[in-house]
Amino acid sequence: MQMVLSFPDISPEIFSIDLGGFSFALRWYALAYITGILLGWQLARATVRRARLWPRDTAPMTPEAVEELITSVILGIILGGRLGFVLFYQPAYYLANPIEIPMIWQGGMSFHGGMLGVTVAGLLFARRHGVPLLSICDLMALCTPPGLFLGRIANFINAELWGRPSDLPWAVIFPGQAAQDCPGVEGLCARHPSQLYEAGLEGLLLGGLLVFLAYRRGWLKRPGQIMGLFVAGYGTARFLVEFVRQADAQFITPDNPLGHVVQLGALGVSMGQLLSLPMIVLGLGLIAFARARRAPTTA
Repeated sequence: MQMVLSFPDISPEIFSIDLGGFSFALRWYALAYITGILLGWQLARATVRRARLWPRDTAPMTPEAVEELITSVILGIILGGRLGFVLFYQPAYYLANPIEIPMIWQGGMSFHGGMLGVTVAGLLFARRHGVPLLSICDLMALCTPPGLFLGRIANFINAELWGRPSDLPWAVIFPGQAAQDCPGVEGLCARHPSQLYEAGLEGLLLGGLLVFLAYRRGWLKRPGQIMGLFVAGYGTARFLVEFVRQADAQFITPDNPLGHVVQLGALGVSMGQLLSLPMIVLGLGLIAFARARRAPTTA
């Protein structure tokens, strides 16, 4: 008999309140965003307070300025994440239904788009305040993994973004008709809990490595290193998990059951992998660029 795990009975809503015919609910996904931003904010404040970690033993900003940066980052996450989903994953649908583009409560956010939005927010902040852009990018990269970890856990609770069918002992029987639509599988269909794979790789492993290198190995002293490792690390983790993650429905056809957007004979790459490849190259390039420059000395 196949050993698999049943999906835990956890509601996507923590609680809901009905007021005057309207229902207001706090969902795990929203809580993950809020908690991730708060944890990132506290880590950013703690990091800029440690001047010895930065080039010339001088932090790029004050703890008070971090609050303004976080506000810009939140806008970048929301705008970039939503527009990225619209452009990368369902452009035809939203071109026909443009009024639904701002309806983020219906779901649909892209990490790659969110990252571009955050990068733009960091660039504008750096120009406005005259602070080193790469150091700002390093700080934002260092503080992102807690939000990634919580976001992936929320994806699991929401029973979304699950993996491909699997008979491994830790495969999970996700609820819903879409999750149970597994051609060739008789009975209940178990799938890779790919959300948990990403939580472990993008959140715990990558986040722990970034903190260790920043606090114990002086990687913040060479601007661009931490950002480069984050970009390359996320891209690598996402690329690997995509091998067992179910492709988005709009890419799956009878002739393309794995949802590849680029076919290479019998092989292919998914949209997530296609977007991750430039991240790996860019991240490694940033690390090489940072290490090639002379490390700033103490003034």
